[in-house]
Amino acid sequence: MTTSLLPTRPGAPDPDRAGQATSRLPGMARILGIGTAVSDTSYSQTDVLDALDVTDPKIRSLFLNSAIERRYLTLPPQGSDGTRLPEAQGDLLDKHKTLAVDMGARALQACLKDAGADLADVRYLCVVTSTGFLTPGLSALLIRELGMDRHCSRVDIVGMGCNAGLNALNAVSGWATAHPGELAVMVCAEACSAAYAFDSTMRTAVVNSLFGDGAAAIALVGGSADQAAGAEPVRAQQAPRVLKFASCVITDALDAMRYDWDREQNRFSFYLDPHIPYVVGAHAELVTDRLLAGTGLRRSDISHWLVHSGGKKVIDAVMVNLGLTRHDVRHTTGVLRDYGNLSSGSFLFSYERLLAEDVVNPGEYGVLMTMGPGSTIETALIQW
Repeated sequence: MTTSLLPTRPGAPDPDRAGQATSRLPGMARILGIGTAVSDTSYSQTDVLDALDVTDPKIRSLFLNSAIERRYLTLPPQGSDGTRLPEAQGDLLDKHKTLAVDMGARALQACLKDAGADLADVRYLCVVTSTGFLTPGLSALLIRELGMDRHCSRVDIVGMGCNAGLNALNAVSGWATAHPGELAVMVCAEACSAAYAFDSTMRTAVVNSLFGDGAAAIALVGGSADQAAGAEPVRAQQAPRVLKFASCVITDALDAMRYDWDREQNRFSFYLDPHIPYVVGAHAELVTDRLLAGTGLRRSDISHWLVHSGGKKVIDAVMVNLGLTRHDVRHTTGVLRDYGNLSSGSFLFSYERLLAEDVVNPGEYGVLMTMGPGSTIETALIQW
């Protein structure tokens, strides 16, 4: 990884003021509800180190200086002597199926309750995961698990990584816009406990110190907000509009974040290049300015920033390059502290926390940002 991966600084944002151009943007869809769920057991970082009998001081320091206090995990089963038993790749796939279906179902139900809608109202279901592979996919399994309409349109997005939540939101927003008044739901279900490889290397230690289990769901409707089938009209009228998306694939860093086959451990294993926080941070300005181009908005016009909880160094790098404050990313750092990196659904946990604060005012803008393998940064602009 070299500095050649870093972009030149782009020009200043569009000088037009807020609202002049965004008033002409068609609202792709409105966000009606949000719901989240986690697995059953949480552990402190010290708990995880002790459970896995990690004594290496460098690895312990990595865990304990991660800005993470607790994570929800399903650790390997214990043997008769109390040590954690090894899990074959087939066992991990079974774990992924069990956890992802359970968490995904609970997040979906919580989302619909928040939207004032029912399972019968869902016309389109998009499910995102990168922590396991299933055929049929999670969308079909969730439809069966919850007794949803078997004629519900669906799609599964598999393997895109931590950025995938916004890739999927783009597709779901497009479907909702093309089908006014019909309810579309996206579910991100990440059983990160099923994607772990344990050895004594720093490569696996970085991953093992970071990720946690979690699922998040978000409901959208296109057209007039009060047209949503089954949704409560008052809640629908308060829903933010999804205005625009922008992406950036850092092609020179395609291998910097990857999930591939580890021949020595005979399983899939995630890899993070140690330079990736700086590469992502340096490109955050480029893609954010692209998102705001033509809208009449400057970064200073954005009231709410919901950034993926990718890790302490990633968050710091994004803050520095975008000129954000600790307050701007308080939900991002709070989710990292309480859950770790939840992969594709992390930004939705932050969105839920923002709504719980009840500080958003009508007309305010928000930027959603995720980053992951590719290396990729995805962004979305929303307005309440």
